[in-house]
Amino acid sequence: MTDKFSRWSTLFSQNLSRDWKKILIWLVGVTAFSGGFVPAFEELTSGQGLAGLYETLQNPAMIAMVGPTPASNAAEYTLGAMYANEMLLFCSLFAAVISVLHVVSQTRKKEELGLIELIRSFRVGRQANSLAVIAESVLINLLLAISISCTMIFFQADSITAEGAWLFGLSVGSMGILGSAVALFAAQLMSSSTISNGLSLAFLGGLYLLRAITDVADSSLSMWNPLGWSYLTYPFTTNNWIPLLYLFLFSLILIISSFVLEEHRDLNTGYIPEREGKPYAKRSLLSLRGLLFYLNKGMTISWLITFGLMGAAYGSIYGNMQQFLESNDLMKQMFIQSGVSIEKNFTSTIIVVLICLAAILPIASINRLFTEETHGRMNQLFATKISRNQLYWTSLLLAILFSILSILISSGALGLSALASMKDAKDMDLLLFLKAGFNFLPSVLVFIGVSGFLFGWLPRMGKFAYIYLAYSFALNYFGGILDLPEWFSKTAVPSWVPRMPNDSFDLSVFLTLSCISLALIVLGAIGYRRRDLVEG
Repeated sequence: MTDKFSRWSTLFSQNLSRDWKKILIWLVGVTAFSGGFVPAFEELTSGQGLAGLYETLQNPAMIAMVGPTPASNAAEYTLGAMYANEMLLFCSLFAAVISVLHVVSQTRKKEELGLIELIRSFRVGRQANSLAVIAESVLINLLLAISISCTMIFFQADSITAEGAWLFGLSVGSMGILGSAVALFAAQLMSSSTISNGLSLAFLGGLYLLRAITDVADSSLSMWNPLGWSYLTYPFTTNNWIPLLYLFLFSLILIISSFVLEEHRDLNTGYIPEREGKPYAKRSLLSLRGLLFYLNKGMTISWLITFGLMGAAYGSIYGNMQQFLESNDLMKQMFIQSGVSIEKNFTSTIIVVLICLAAILPIASINRLFTEETHGRMNQLFATKISRNQLYWTSLLLAILFSILSILISSGALGLSALASMKDAKDMDLLLFLKAGFNFLPSVLVFIGVSGFLFGWLPRMGKFAYIYLAYSFALNYFGGILDLPEWFSKTAVPSWVPRMPNDSFDLSVFLTLSCISLALIVLGAIGYRRRDLVEG
């Protein structure tokens, strides 16, 4: 038994010495996101701010987005209760996603590159690398939990108790550990890092969608959801520590199962092998466009199905919103005075979430080019009559097509599901949802432009596009809550776009962002023609 893991501690210490800069950024970034907003939220508690927020967050649409609160009335909805209600779910997901990417990159990705074979050629156990990686990830997430808790305690804010702060931090850290366990398990099932990442993130996304449905219907059902074990701890209110035990046990089961699976598989294989190709290629593969579409087909179909499911899940909540408004006189009066229906208000908010998700697919398709390049496959392509110009522009046009399909499916599914669930659709129709979605098309094109620019000039920095997308999402989600300065909000591209149907369409913004995206794409083409190919 010990032979399988022999000298794992040596690999563990080497991992820490190699990754210390990344770990530092990881800890500082997630800590700032998770615990650093306490002073900003404290400003919101002045006056009747908490009472208004409590009523707003009883809306089924908001429960579907951020989760429920155990507070039974506005008096129990303290600063701590509000902070946990609005922040804990997203912080937990954030920690889990980062852990997934880290573990897959250090296990299945290394296996693809032949590094695991090299490591095993020395006197180390067959599974020493996996144990070292999971131990590193667990340590990072424990340090993250401590860092978040200490940061929250440091602010000495009312109702931010030490017990609640430790529970909040450990909930985030435990979800990060679960993300690591899920990634290690997926790395044994799948034969490539791309599919392992996709499966792990799809699992987390599925948990998020399921909890949105169960939280609205009956929050007790969410206790059967592993993601629910993070935010249903209810820090600063009931302080329920039991779900953390479930998280620990589930993570332990996944980790042990992963080691058992790894022990019985060969190197560079997975339990779910990639489907073998046909002996003869289709005629469509004779064209560059057909080849690129084929390479992205699996990922594209998976993401488009995800967008459709997310849109449909959020759309199903619209009927509950009408029932909620009919039973809550205060909220009904608020929306009557504002002159905007609760359905249109939610549409303006949720469209931003769907658009940020829709931007992932085109970014991923562009970054796929660099992956193929580093594997040396571009040389085979350029040995034919295909030029770099053709490859670049075909790829970018395909990414734009993917973005259009993503917006169409996500906003269309949202609209169809919403209209089906509402008893009285009033002045809302499918076209309104589609307009609200395609209003954000230029912002998605800017993300495509950023990806194209980085691919052309700084290909190893391609993941920065994801970072900027996550930053834009966070700024749009928390910007209104934190009352950030307008100039700061404008650093995120989606903030430039008016939110239909609440706001009117702005042609000047639409054209300006379209021109910026075109300029970035053209600059990327120039850079790609000039730079050397990167291999290895």
